[in-house]
This record gives sequence, C-alpha cells and structure tokens, in this order.
Amino acid sequence: MSAAQNTRVIVIGGGYAGVLAANRLQGTPGVAVTLVNPRPEFVERIRLHQLAVGGDDATEPYDTLLGDGVRLLVDGADHIDADIRQVQLTSGEVLDYDYLVYAVGSTSGVPASVPGATEFAYPLSEFEQAQRLRARLQDVPMSAPIVVVGGGLTGIEAAGELAEAGRNVTLVTDVVGASLGAAGRRSVVKALTKLGVSIIDGPEILVTGVEPDAITLADGNRLPSAVTVWTTGFGVPGLAAASGLRTDELGRLLTDETLTSIDDARIVAAGDAASPSGIPLRMSCQAAGPMGVQAANTVLARIAGTAPKPLNQAFAGQCISVGRTYGTVQLCHSDDSPRRVFIGGRTAAFFKEQVCRATITFLRKEGVKPGSYFWFKGDNRARQLAEAQQGTLVR
Repeated sequence: MSAAQNTRVIVIGGGYAGVLAANRLQGTPGVAVTLVNPRPEFVERIRLHQLAVGGDDATEPYDTLLGDGVRLLVDGADHIDADIRQVQLTSGEVLDYDYLVYAVGSTSGVPASVPGATEFAYPLSEFEQAQRLRARLQDVPMSAPIVVVGGGLTGIEAAGELAEAGRNVTLVTDVVGASLGAAGRRSVVKALTKLGVSIIDGPEILVTGVEPDAITLADGNRLPSAVTVWTTGFGVPGLAAASGLRTDELGRLLTDETLTSIDDARIVAAGDAASPSGIPLRMSCQAAGPMGVQAANTVLARIAGTAPKPLNQAFAGQCISVGRTYGTVQLCHSDDSPRRVFIGGRTAAFFKEQVCRATITFLRKEGVKPGSYFWFKGDNRARQLAEAQQGTLVR
C-alpha cells in the first residue's frame, strides 16, 4: 500500500500559493486535496487596480485553474484545531485533515492610528475593496480630486491607472518606488508625470488625517480629496494566531526553512502569511507561487517519509504597470535588492502584461501537469539566515 493512501490534505486559501500547492499535491495518487476559499472565483490581485477603474474583472474561474483532483469548497476557515487535526468552517462544517497548507494570503493595512482612515479611506489589496472603490468612483465626477496615499508598487499602479482613465490624481508619499533603484524610480516618476499625476513626496510627508473630502498632512496642509485611496501597509488574517499557533509580529505563521509550522509538523505555510525563520519574503505573487509548490513538496516528502528540502527561491525583478501605456521593470539581485538595470516605457508595459498572463498560464499548467512549475533559485536565503544570526540583516 502506498504511504499516501487516503491522505487528506486541506489547503486554506485559493490565491497564487494555495492554487499551486493544491495543483501540485493532486498529482500524487492516494492524496485527497480540498481547497477551502471564501470566494467562488480566483482573484488576480495583480489586476485589482484595473478592476477599480473598470478595465478588468480581475477574476478567473477555478474550474479552469484547478486540477481534476482538487475539490473546491467555497467557505471560510474560522479555526484550526491542530491537536485533533480539524478545521472549523464558517458554515459550521468541520473538516478532518492529515496535513494542512496554510495559504491565507494578506489583507489591507489601513492604520487605525490615522484619524478617519478606517472610515473614509479606500484600501486596494482585496477583491471586495477594489469593488467598493470602483463603486465610489462611479459616484464622483471625473474632474474630482483623487488622492493616492503610498508610493509603493500598489500606489504607483493605482495612480497610473486612475490618471490614464482621466482622473485628477495626486500621489502622496515619502518616496516613490522605495524598493526600486534610482534609475527605476526616475522611470516611474516620468511615466506618472506623463499621465498627469501630481506627486507630493519627501521624507517629511506624513498623512495625519482623512476626511470625507480631504486629507491633512503633518505640516498642516489640507488637500482636497473626493476619494482617498490607501495603499500603504499590509496585514494578514488572524486565523493562525486565533488558533493558538505561533506567529510573527504581523501575524504570519512562523515556520522553519521547510515551511513547516514550528508548532506542528502537519501544518505547512506558503505565501504572504508565512514567516520562515522569522524572515519572510516580500509579499508578492512572485514569492507566493514558488512557496506554494515548495510547501506542497514538503507535505509530499513527509507523506513519503523523506526529508523535506529547505526553502530555495530567488527574486528576478519587479514589474510595474503605470496605466496600460507605460511601465517599469526593475531587474533585481536574487535577494530582491535592485540592480542598476531597468526597462521602461511601452516595452515595460508590454512585458508586465505578459507576466500577468503567464502567471495564470502557470497555475493552469500545474493543474494539468503537476510538477511542471519552475522558479528562480539562489543562495540568498543562506546569506539572509547567516546575517540574521550575526545580527546584521537589514530589513
């Protein structure tokens, strides 16, 4: 009898990491895979800024992405009881498991410390948030002032998409594209400026309040804003912590380098909600996908009674769209630090779109042919761990 005979694996979360993990696992005979996700369709988070302006629905049907061996259960997960290996669902149903893949993703991080932010700002990191923003935009005139708070990748893409749609956009941030190299930042600023985005940036720039029709800055200035889009900061669902599993300060599940929970060898994590060795990878689909496959490989190794391999993946770059016309592709070292080389303009916009399409293709292909997914590998994790032990790691 196979060691995998009648092994039940639950994957919580149907994002990039969860879908790849489920598709990889269902290729092994004797492994029964259930994917639990609160939405009936896959959400392309990398297209939520397009959804907000009505340019894309940012979804894909699960039946076109998941392998035939994956059972999709549309429900939420409320509690993990690791002692008896059960997951309590929002509907009241209880699922038993032999192994669990924790891939719940991330959420918005609108700070309660900024007065009015939670009431009046519009975050853009989840499907329902993008739908809410889209509905709000339909209620305000095209000429109304829109403020995007945060100059990270999400803020850049949101500002560019809104401006290209004809909106009056101001981007407010300390640094535009802080994760990019100097030349890459200049490329982004140039593209935003071409689209008519006004940029207010500087180390002293800090939003201290959000009102229904304005924002206030630390220097006392008040900017009109019919819609304030908030793109700074991310959080994670509190499922792990609420279930008594150890997490980092943000709530990501603490794991070892094989992505196995430090509390339970039957629980493996992947994606934005995983914190291997307390040194998480950058929240992105570029990190989530490979982690999903590696988490699945860890489960399969444990089922087979072999030693799972440690996390091994590297970054290649950051692809940013600035509307549908412009873009910037920042090439990176394997540790995600920027190189001096970048691609800008229309070529970068085309490249970014191909990457978005390829991401869906890779999910679908893994469902048809488990084991086909590949990713960049490197020695950056070993260096990060060594630096962390020496106390020299810069985060």
